[in-house]
Amino acid sequence: MTLSRTLVASSIIAALGGLLFGFDTVVISGAEQRLEAIFAPCAGLSLNWAKFWHGFLMASALIGTVIGSVAVGKPCDWYGRRSMMFWIAWLFLLSSLGCALAWDWYSFVAFRFLGGLGIGGASVVTPMYIAEIAPAKWRGRLVALTQFNTVLGILLAYLSNYIIVTMKLGDAEWRWMFGVCAVPAVVYFLLLFNAPRSPRWLMAQGREEEARHVLQRIGVDSAAGGIEAEINAIRGSIDLEHHSLREPFFQTKYATPIFMAFAIAAFNQLSGINAVLYYSRRIFESAGFSASAGLLNSVGLGLVILVFTMVAMTLIDSVGRKKLMLIGSLGYILSLSATAWAFYTQRISDNSFTQLGSRTVLVGLLCFIASHAIGQGAVIWVFIGEIFPNRLRARGQAFGSFVHWTFAAVISLTFPLIAEQSGANAFAFYAVCMIGQLLWVALKMPETKGIPLETIQKQLGIE
Repeated sequence: MTLSRTLVASSIIAALGGLLFGFDTVVISGAEQRLEAIFAPCAGLSLNWAKFWHGFLMASALIGTVIGSVAVGKPCDWYGRRSMMFWIAWLFLLSSLGCALAWDWYSFVAFRFLGGLGIGGASVVTPMYIAEIAPAKWRGRLVALTQFNTVLGILLAYLSNYIIVTMKLGDAEWRWMFGVCAVPAVVYFLLLFNAPRSPRWLMAQGREEEARHVLQRIGVDSAAGGIEAEINAIRGSIDLEHHSLREPFFQTKYATPIFMAFAIAAFNQLSGINAVLYYSRRIFESAGFSASAGLLNSVGLGLVILVFTMVAMTLIDSVGRKKLMLIGSLGYILSLSATAWAFYTQRISDNSFTQLGSRTVLVGLLCFIASHAIGQGAVIWVFIGEIFPNRLRARGQAFGSFVHWTFAAVISLTFPLIAEQSGANAFAFYAVCMIGQLLWVALKMPETKGIPLETIQKQLGIE
């Protein structure tokens, strides 16, 4: 089948939530050292307590993501995927403007928390919406648009931070870093009016004619039987006569997808990806790079993750999810181990490295980001969106996002404390965790490429 304009446009519009997700997540990396200096509620405390409260500021958005990812599940079922995306756009707008105008530590943390609610919601709703409008043949690549836009947002955030620093804006510099996110938030909100509702959500609400109309607009695979076959498949999978949308989530019959969602989400953050994204400038400076070089290296990380995400998008529906995860796992282990080695053996003083050590850290982190983009980054939201049945997909996506952001918050909160003692220990720990991921992928993770959502449900033994 050929892709309809409505399907492509709707997928791109929804994926803009991923761009805001990525931008808002890492924009703080350029300002985190400045924020530590100007927001000092920890004055007079010991070094460890001061580092703890700075870690809390850095993790405040992630605490919001944990709540947002859980809170968005039921409203998605009640009001629809598109309706929730409108609210998410408002949260991003309020957060960006609020952080730019923050007057003290508490107001800044509060507005970052609002942004976290938007990030958590976007991580659930965006891939779920695209998975529900996309035909099986194209689902991996279309859902991967979310990850593409997420990493594009990461690159734009790093690049925006670097440009703002070169403008020499003085004390207002960090405020501009956060304020610029308001522009894409407004664009996202306005474009959402052109996106249709999810046909699977409409069917779950008993609005079959509307669902049929949406399927006519976005197109279906005629080789699979056309619109009526699609309607029947969705109706059978939802099976409202035998299963309630409000049935308990944690049941033995759903143990397999719940375990798989937990595993892939937990391993995603146990790689240390958010520690690298949030503290990239600090990590590079501790490895002997100047402040400006640290920011420029961060732009390099954003560029690498974008390029390798594009590579992953071309491979995810041909090579498959599992093989990409295997490749990414091996890359994680090698790159994290090399970075840990550099911090263990090549460090001369707190911010001084041998030339070999500095280069090893740079190359190691570039390879680490590439490994993430080709594996976990491209696969996680596609995979979680595929393994739950239609009637549980919103809550399943919310559960996976909850696990993901809970581990992200823990990693981001603890990294300053661990890195203050030894950056090597942090990277060594992440490398060991990725050995665990490699074993899980090789032994337990199923392949879902090219399989209709309703068929995946049957293969996992869910009636």
